[in-house]
Amino acid sequence: VQLVESGGGLVQPGGSLTLSCAASGFAFRTYSMSWIRQAPGKGLEWVSDINKSRYYSDSVKGRFIISRDNEKNTLYLQMNNLKPEDAGVYFCAKGRFEGIVIRNEYDYWGQGTQVTVSS
Repeated sequence: VQLVESGGGLVQPGGSLTLSCAASGFAFRTYSMSWIRQAPGKGLEWVSDINKSRYYSDSVKGRFIISRDNEKNTLYLQMNNLKPEDAGVYFCAKGRFEGIVIRNEYDYWGQGTQVTVSS
């Protein structure tokens, strides 16, 4: 299994960024996928899940959109109206169990991509 994030970078507050996670080595379409982030000096924070439904943390609801392309084995996170508190390393993670979403149950993680929100 391999998960490779990309798309991070520097963006001004109020700006947008789209992250990608290229997946390989497993049946992508049958597993839930998630985005988790880690702000500098803080712990991991769950951001969003996608299976057949989409789930968001309150801190990003209405601003972020999770999606997936099962033909391309790719997970996305469109981030709009970014705030300084959205800065951090964003990880994609594969759900441990096939077909269902269980929060915080991940068996593979990507290496992360850095998002910086600053003017």
